[in-house]
Amino acid sequence: MNLASISENITIEKRVAITPEIAKKYLGLGFNLFIQRGYGSHLGFEDNDFKDLGVNILDDDKKVLDNADIVVQVALPEDDKLNNLKENKSLIGTLNSFSNKEKLESLKSKKVNCFSLELLPRITRAQSMDILSSQANLAGYKAVIEAFKIYEKAIPMMMTAAGTIPAAKVLVVGAGVAGLQAIATAKRMGAIVFATDVRMASKEQVESLGGKFLTVEGAENLETEGGYAKEASADFKLKQEELLSETLKKIDIVICTALIPGREAPKIIKQEMFKNFQPGSVIYDLAAIQGGNTVFTEVDKIVEKNGVKILGEGNILNKLPVSASNLYAKNVFNFVSNLYDKENKKLNLNLEDEIIEKTLIK
Repeated sequence: MNLASISENITIEKRVAITPEIAKKYLGLGFNLFIQRGYGSHLGFEDNDFKDLGVNILDDDKKVLDNADIVVQVALPEDDKLNNLKENKSLIGTLNSFSNKEKLESLKSKKVNCFSLELLPRITRAQSMDILSSQANLAGYKAVIEAFKIYEKAIPMMMTAAGTIPAAKVLVVGAGVAGLQAIATAKRMGAIVFATDVRMASKEQVESLGGKFLTVEGAENLETEGGYAKEASADFKLKQEELLSETLKKIDIVICTALIPGREAPKIIKQEMFKNFQPGSVIYDLAAIQGGNTVFTEVDKIVEKNGVKILGEGNILNKLPVSASNLYAKNVFNFVSNLYDKENKKLNLNLEDEIIEKTLIK
């Protein structure tokens, strides 16, 4: 069976879905592998690294797709490339099923099996395939590094003969995987860390990392069965705004990570709250691509309001694409391994398997 991957548009996506390490594992499963010339060269994965393992290197994406039974990608390929996908083939990746509905419907009409990995259920058996967790972990870490880079003061407390420099105070909005890693990273670097989340289950996790959890009085547990955050009530939002407004008076850096799958990011830091910030404060908004957690966030821009710098990141994983690719490729390999019937050398589309049923676009 032939498995393939074509080059991403590296101006917007530098990660790759197959690394040399993972190519070796696919070959061990009995797959024939096909990739495009120069596929991973921008990350230091040279064609010979793949070729020496037995991977077929072809000149262009059309030839690669012509040979593919299964195509694994990071993002949904561009329209002209999608047209080269043939009937009864399978496409696996982060297909963003909520914003690419029309394109995916078109592929379904061609009898292409589309598996969107951001839809994986949060069950124990799917943990090794969980792209959201592996990538969010890196994003939370990098967001803190990037925010500290533009913050113009020291982070840890420093006691000197000339006086004491106080530790920076960091607020992490959203304590999912990205938020928890942001808390851990900021704490390791000497900051005093606060965090807020609509899911009360996050309190214990935040405190175990040394953070201080901001609890809204009379808080409700806004967590879905799948472990994601859901939309808060109007009363909760009002109480959260009051607590945040007061907290922001003492905060130097805010890391925003709050997202609701398939929805616009909640606007948590409102316009009137900016009067409470200290000049020189920094907001790093990881939710920018879904509209942002602040009213002023713009994708891939630094916006300054009332002396506060707001960074809206479109794809922070492009800033550490080698690490992100290594983890993503392992996640995808584990997904394919679950999907592949090695004995009969074909895909097993068993819809009684929750992993397959939830990720297959129907």
